[in-house]
Amino acid sequence: MKRLMMYLKDYKKESILAPLFKLLEAFFELLVPLVMANIIDYGISNRNMGYIGEMGLLLLLLGVVGLASSITAQFFAAKAAVGFSTQLRQALFDHIEDLSFTDIDKAGTSTMITRMTSDVNQVQSGINMTLRLFLRSPIIVFGAMIMAFTIDVKCALIFVVAIPLLSVVVFGIILSTIPMYKKVQSKLDQVLGITRENLTGVRVIRAFHQEAKEADRFRENNEALSAMQIFVGKISACMNPVTYIIVNGAIIALIYTGAVQVNIGNLSQGEVVAIINYMNQILVELVKLANLIVTMTKALACAERVASVFDIGADAAYVGAQDQKLADKVDKSAPFLDFKHVSLTYQGAGAPTLQDMNFTVNRGDTVGIIGGTGSGKTSLVNLIPGFYPATEGEILLEGRDIRTMSDEELRGRIGVVPQKAVLFKGTIRSNLQWGKPDATEEEMWKALELAQASEVVDGKPGKLDATVAQNGKNFSGGQRQRLTIARALVRNPEILILDDSASALDYATDAKLRAAIRTLEDKTTTFIVSQRASTIRHADKIIVLDDGEIAGMGTHDELLKDCTVYQEIYYSQYPEQRGGVR
Repeated sequence: MKRLMMYLKDYKKESILAPLFKLLEAFFELLVPLVMANIIDYGISNRNMGYIGEMGLLLLLLGVVGLASSITAQFFAAKAAVGFSTQLRQALFDHIEDLSFTDIDKAGTSTMITRMTSDVNQVQSGINMTLRLFLRSPIIVFGAMIMAFTIDVKCALIFVVAIPLLSVVVFGIILSTIPMYKKVQSKLDQVLGITRENLTGVRVIRAFHQEAKEADRFRENNEALSAMQIFVGKISACMNPVTYIIVNGAIIALIYTGAVQVNIGNLSQGEVVAIINYMNQILVELVKLANLIVTMTKALACAERVASVFDIGADAAYVGAQDQKLADKVDKSAPFLDFKHVSLTYQGAGAPTLQDMNFTVNRGDTVGIIGGTGSGKTSLVNLIPGFYPATEGEILLEGRDIRTMSDEELRGRIGVVPQKAVLFKGTIRSNLQWGKPDATEEEMWKALELAQASEVVDGKPGKLDATVAQNGKNFSGGQRQRLTIARALVRNPEILILDDSASALDYATDAKLRAAIRTLEDKTTTFIVSQRASTIRHADKIIVLDDGEIAGMGTHDELLKDCTVYQEIYYSQYPEQRGGVR
């Protein structure tokens, strides 16, 4: 929790004023029993209606001032808590945006969402309650005990016994529930993960008629979460009745002791009422303190979970350009892109996904990457923009290790079209501007034409300003793919990566797209990942992958002659050419 307190630094004034106004309210509240004692002893006993009226107005004044202090304290506490959570949530989001794919894979999407929403909200509630009650409740408790001592020592000794007993109950419950609340939040992660999985995969679930199975799986996890929450709730629920028993027992003892003291003339009736009121104040404040502690317990557990996200650092392999001389060094004689014995092992994986990737690519080349399912095609191209760090070897771009380049510099030179076409809610224009924020309409239309998507935009009302639904659900799969290709092309990248990005296109459109990409200016180096041999057969270099290793490398004709893996892929798609006729 201490690590997160830095986000309260802009709300120091509110964090100080909120408890101060609560203390002012507590001070006025402690005066109320004394005023009541005076009304009983001097007003009611002497039937002095004028005095009763004066004391009644004083009570009203204390109530009004206390209410004003309470509202003011609530305003400052709410402002500080909401401001804190806003800054924390923003910092958390910024941090997650900077994480590498490895870190995100390790943490899990559902966990990240829970920590940014539910956990941050719990911490916000904890801050709010703490600013309002953390000082007020102890001051009322100990202030009431001190005021009782000023009235009568014998009666006040009952407070000395009751308050430690109450403290043992309260803090005992706290210590037992803190680890349980962490488990509750972990169970919530699991429920959210299943919910997210079912919502994103609803079509698959219905296609295989697995609704009942998924409902049972959700019910099982949901009931486990409920059982854990109920168990923790039962322990926390013990706090109020136990504190009521202790306090009411103390009130019984006070009434008995007070009656004896009144009989012998050591106490007045008003003073006994005042002492009982102080005990009642302690009861009310301890109930509030108990609720505060339950909230704080949840907040502390959630704060640890949020802080643990900040412990997940961006991968150390990509530290940016620390040495400016090294950053500025460009070897003109070196190959444009050079993989030097690169291997990749995903975190937690039992075996390497890629082994000994060793090849060079010249500027302006078109490189095709083909292989069976799971052979490592996507993993290979993900190494180029640094989405995953190479575990062995190095990748050089114009003679520079990409690990010495900042993410902004490296990825600013690369256009990536991932396997899954993703569009964001907004307009076609706003989606294309992801590739280049200051892109002109002319540049956008040029990119759309190259991506064979101009007729898609022409057919929409508003054209570039046509609405795009969340995830591009108002476009077909092929349309989404063409628009994502246009988004990458609009920035005119030095390196274009097409990761099986034309799988939803028909052969004619695919052929037009490949022909258009070959006309790109400024010698764009293109990587095309595909399962179709026809898509990459005209590439300058084809890399054939088999189980994470390079099974062959060369042109289409060379591989068809010498590479068994490529022959199997090609002839499985064109069996009529197996006789040697191509």
